[in-house]
Amino acid sequence: MELNKLFDEYYEKSLIQGGTTCCPGCGGPLFWRLALEALGANTILYGDGPCASCAIRSIKLPTFGIHFSFAADGATGIAAALRVKGREDITLVSSAGDGATGDISFGKVSAAAERNENMIQICVDNEAYMNTGIQKSGLTPYGAWTTTTPLGKETPKKEIPMILAQHKIPYVATASVAYPKDFQRKIAKAKDIKGFKYFHSVIPCPTGWRFDPAKSIEVIRLGVQTWAWPLYEIEGGILKLTMKPRQRPIEDYLKAQNRFRHLTDDQVKYIQAETDQKQERLLEQDGKRIIF
Repeated sequence: MELNKLFDEYYEKSLIQGGTTCCPGCGGPLFWRLALEALGANTILYGDGPCASCAIRSIKLPTFGIHFSFAADGATGIAAALRVKGREDITLVSSAGDGATGDISFGKVSAAAERNENMIQICVDNEAYMNTGIQKSGLTPYGAWTTTTPLGKETPKKEIPMILAQHKIPYVATASVAYPKDFQRKIAKAKDIKGFKYFHSVIPCPTGWRFDPAKSIEVIRLGVQTWAWPLYEIEGGILKLTMKPRQRPIEDYLKAQNRFRHLTDDQVKYIQAETDQKQERLLEQDGKRIIF
């Protein structure tokens, strides 16, 4: 078969079109390509604005977008309509970036989790308000340069997956586009669980993280390999690590991004110590009930 014909057939079947307004190397289009392959066509997507909407505009499904301070709100209304109509066969996905999820709309996401609305709440996390000018969010990691933290962020990244797990929702998962099988297995599992599910994936942002767009997957994979972004799921209150890579030095991950180039040796040691502590805690909790 000719290569061009093969590509044509793939894109005809794909639920996301080629060509977006995303920056070169953005992890958003890959995120949605992987997610939609697992979710299937019987899906309604409610997405917030900024970076997330750049890829969402290319999705060939019913999509609804609103200002990013309303994450989960509109999806709650859609969930109610589906419930009244008895359409449990339709998968409802509510998507938001890190700023909407962890800051501006956290109360609304939390309320939807408390009500156990039947939806998958997704956080597409590029660790800053990238679309509006690379301002720091609550999910920007410690030490990272942004336009509002020119000397580096002084506070740690919020642990939103763990916070939402404390709402006693059925399922929480972290993922990475660098590990597509793990990514798709988790989102497919979320699809089959009734109630509020939370799916959180850090995606690479060459523009805001300051690295060569050609190295997006390499950089985001380092996040998992250094345990800066551990991969796990929490189902029924029990935590399970889905990947336990041999730990690489956190310096490998930090040096790959110019947003960390100003860090001192002492700051790098501090980040390594914090990462080691997180790894130790997760390994201790692996396979155990952590939500009671």
